[in-house]
Amino acid sequence: MRRPLEGIRVLDLSRVLAGPFCSMLMSDMGADIVKIEEPGQGDDTRRFGPPFINGQSAYFLSVNRNKRSLAMDMKAPEAKAVLRTLVERSDVLLENFRPGTAARLGLGWEEVHAINPRLVYCSVSGYGQTGPESKRPGYDVVIQGTGGIMSLTGDPDGPPYKMGISQADLVAGMNAFSGILLALRTRDRDGVGQRVDVSLLDCQVSLLTFQAQNYFTTGKSPHRMGNQHPSIAPYETVRTADGYLNIAVGNDKLWQGFCAATGRQDLASDARFSTNPLRVANREALMEALAPLFKQHELAWWMSVLDKAGIPAGPILEVDEVLTHPQVLARDMVVEVEHPTLGPLKLVNNPLKLSDTPPRVTSAPPLLGQHSREVLRELGVSDHDIEAWCLRGVVASP
Repeated sequence: MRRPLEGIRVLDLSRVLAGPFCSMLMSDMGADIVKIEEPGQGDDTRRFGPPFINGQSAYFLSVNRNKRSLAMDMKAPEAKAVLRTLVERSDVLLENFRPGTAARLGLGWEEVHAINPRLVYCSVSGYGQTGPESKRPGYDVVIQGTGGIMSLTGDPDGPPYKMGISQADLVAGMNAFSGILLALRTRDRDGVGQRVDVSLLDCQVSLLTFQAQNYFTTGKSPHRMGNQHPSIAPYETVRTADGYLNIAVGNDKLWQGFCAATGRQDLASDARFSTNPLRVANREALMEALAPLFKQHELAWWMSVLDKAGIPAGPILEVDEVLTHPQVLARDMVVEVEHPTLGPLKLVNNPLKLSDTPPRVTSAPPLLGQHSREVLRELGVSDHDIEAWCLRGVVASP
């Protein structure tokens, strides 16, 4: 069957991570992504590294599959005409410039909407298109701090930590994906496109969920608790004889089963631990009882015991262990595609599983300008003009 977004063209002016992650999700679902890049430079992430693979940045490769690269100087008069044609023929425009930059290029929401009223226009920025700090540049690590996530991450007695992935960018990309789909649904119903305004900061605030509600409820700001959960116990990382184990005793029934499985039925009858709120209130005493117990056996032994009892638990795997894990491979989360210069290239697959119209990885991340001639010909530009533009540096093509 056709994938859900086949027939949808996206004019992708975004770079680095949030925008490209969004357009990659759309491309997996069949959208035609025309990625505009600067000749000679390309997306910033083409230079992020190491590691590089034969000159190709691993970072760029991770989020740019299934796209066509048109390398073109957006400020050149010839390029402006091409961009106008692309606006006329596209369903979505995706950009993550600092607010105001797209308008200076003649590609602001008002200009684009006047050209193509059906086009969905998605802007991803650090702080949003409105508000007193809208013009500030926003990078992932900055927004993880400003959005409160870093204040909750790390050891209570240590410094705040960002996550080991660029989650502020990635979450914004996922929200942009959702917003675009909603706007396309509305466009198909009502006939008019709209602007989707996605802010990294807004997305981080939305992730605070119960931590924010804890503050609204108590008036006290939550603080770092390491791997402990503020509202559930025991729900954290414990040390075994040979490594670390995560346990998630999420309700009182699991607590009773946990005590039976670990041979500590005395804890199940201890009034201090009889309910989850009491276990949270007496967390220090609870973990003083459990810590020496877990050190008596190796991680694999504990996994076997807890699995048999149906207690949620799991090891902390290294990335190489994750990407070779039988369950991950069984779920097709590692996919291989042929790259024009690198040969077989492994990528992390799309996590969405649709029974009839699943996502597909059909092409490798493009070389800079790999599809310049192809896209321009589709737009009616003659080979003579394409060659002239290449000679003048307006367009680049390998």
